[in-house]
Amino acid sequence: MPVPPARALRAALAAISLVLAPQLHAQSVAFTFDDGPNLAATPRLSPQARNAAMLAALAKHKVKAALFVTCGFGADRPEGLALAHAWGQGGHALGNHTVTHPDLDSAKVTLAQYQQEVLDCDRVVAALPGYQKWFRFTYLREGNTLEKRNGMRAFLRQQGYRNGYVSLDTSDWRLNDKLVQMLDADPNANVEPVRQAYLAHIRQRALAYRALAQRLQGRDIPQVLLLHHNLINALWLDDVVQQFKDMGWTITTPAQAYADPVYQLMPDRAAPGQSLLLSMGRSLGLSTQDLGLRLMDDGDFEIEALKQQGL
Repeated sequence: MPVPPARALRAALAAISLVLAPQLHAQSVAFTFDDGPNLAATPRLSPQARNAAMLAALAKHKVKAALFVTCGFGADRPEGLALAHAWGQGGHALGNHTVTHPDLDSAKVTLAQYQQEVLDCDRVVAALPGYQKWFRFTYLREGNTLEKRNGMRAFLRQQGYRNGYVSLDTSDWRLNDKLVQMLDADPNANVEPVRQAYLAHIRQRALAYRALAQRLQGRDIPQVLLLHHNLINALWLDDVVQQFKDMGWTITTPAQAYADPVYQLMPDRAAPGQSLLLSMGRSLGLSTQDLGLRLMDDGDFEIEALKQQGL
C-alpha cells in the first residue's frame, strides 16, 4: 500500500511511537547478499574459495541468509551455477537481481529491457534449491520516471514477486574496492586497517538505521542488511556476524524479516529507491541533513580515514 501523504504519516508515526516506545529493545537483522555468485578474479582467494568462506562463516553462526543472484556475473556458467546451488543446499534463499545489473534510473535502459532481465534471470534461479520469488532492484533504484516506477510495481505484482527491500544499506563494495586495490599493489599488504574500518562502518550504519527506524516507525524493525558477494566478506563475514551478536542484536532470516508489515510499504516518491527507510524519510520531505549524511556517503568517512593512515 502507498505511504500516506507526509502530514498524515507524520501524525501516524508520532502516535505509533507513543504506543510502542517501551518495545525498543527487540532488534534483529537478516543477512542478504547481492551480485553473486561472482566469478571475477580477486587477490588471495579464488571465486570458489570466496564462496566457500562466506558459506562457512554463515554456517558457523547458524545464519540463514539470502543471495540475490546476478546471473551474468557467474550463474549463467556451470562453474558459477554450482556456487549458487551451494547456497540453496546450505539452506539459504535465492532471489533475482537481473542478468547484467543494469540501472533502471538510466535513460538508456527501458522498462521493457529491465523487465526482460528479470525474466531471463528467473529462468536460471528458479531451478535452484532455496528459490524465492524475491526481486531486488539493482543499485536499489526503482526507476527515474513514474512510468518505470509504476510499470515495475505492476510487473512484480503480476509476476508474483516480492520487492526484496533493504533497510540497512552499507557501502561494503567501496571498502572492498579499497581492499582489492591494496592487495593488487602488494599481495602481502597489511589489511588489518581495512578490516577495522569495515567493521566500524557496519556498526555505524547499523546504529544509524536503527535510530532512523525508531524515528519513522516508532519501534525497532527487523533490519534487512545489504552486503555483497565479494572478497571483503569472504575474509571477514565471520567478524561482521560476531559484531552484531556482540552488539546484542539477534539474527533472523530474510523471510522472517519480510513478514514485518513495514516491508509492504511502497514509498510515494517519483523516483523511489535506496534503503526503504531512506525512501520513507524522503517521502516525508526529510532532507539529506535531516536523515544524516553518513547514511549516503558511500563510505567516504572510512576511506578518508584510511588515507590519513597513508593507505
